[in-house]
Amino acid sequence: MIIFDLQCGNGHTFEGWFDGCQAYEEQKEKSMISCPICNDASVCRIPSTFGIKSSSPPQIKTDSPGQEPDMEAVAQKVIEFVDKNFDDVGCDFAKEALKIHYGVSELRNIKGTSTQEEEKVLKGEGIQFFKIPMPKPSDTDA
Repeated sequence: MIIFDLQCGNGHTFEGWFDGCQAYEEQKEKSMISCPICNDASVCRIPSTFGIKSSSPPQIKTDSPGQEPDMEAVAQKVIEFVDKNFDDVGCDFAKEALKIHYGVSELRNIKGTSTQEEEKVLKGEGIQFFKIPMPKPSDTDA
C-alpha cells in the first residue's frame, strides 16, 4: 500500500491510497480518482511532506544564530525573483505557453493567469507548469 498526496484542478489537496504506482496510473487514466471536496477528476500527484527524526534539531541558516527564518522575508524574495526573471503575459499565459512549447515564441520564463480549461489543455499537450500564489498588489504599491 502506498499513499500519495494529490491535488485536483481546483487546488484542493487530499490523500489517495493505492496498491502501487501502477494502480494509481491505471485509476487516473480511467478517471476513477476524484476530489472528495469538489468531485473534480483532473487529479495529479504533488510532492509529499515528510519528517525524519534525528538526534539533533535541524540547522536552518539564518542571519542570526538561534533565530527562525523570517518567512515573510523569504516570500518577498520569491516574489522579487519572479518579478525580475519572468515575463508577465497576463491572461494570455496558456496561449504563450503553447507558442513557446511549439517553438513559435522564444524559450523564456513566463507568468500569468489561466483558467481550469486552459490548464487541462496545457497538461494534455505535456506542458509542465506550476502555480505560485502571488499576492495582489495593494493600492499603496502603485
